[in-house]
Amino acid sequence: MNMLRVSTAVSTLLFSTTLLAADGAPLRNVNGVLVDSAGMTVYTYDKDTPGSGKSSCVATCATNWPPVMAQGTPAAPYSVVTREDGGKQLAHKGKPLYTFVKDKKAGDRTGDGVGGAWHVVAGD
Repeated sequence: MNMLRVSTAVSTLLFSTTLLAADGAPLRNVNGVLVDSAGMTVYTYDKDTPGSGKSSCVATCATNWPPVMAQGTPAAPYSVVTREDGGKQLAHKGKPLYTFVKDKKAGDRTGDGVGGAWHVVAGD
């Protein structure tokens, strides 16, 4: 069990996205969807419960769907959830945020609709 936690923590650190847009907002709206500072599309996962303060995407899931890690205390509609490994993940309207490893360049949205559970986040 401890090895799994260490593995999850290492995977999260290696594949996480840490960001802060130039204007101080954690994400930005591009073509109607939220993207990180590298222009990578941001997703939510249907198995996450809004406002629960937890992410349901751990282990292998987090390797394929790297959590968008938070820095500091973001302003609404953003918040922070604490991951199983103690990492701080950015949430939008209470839902944890992720990128997708199969998105290879800024603007890709290949994760939208995967498994019927992953969705791009509409820009505010």
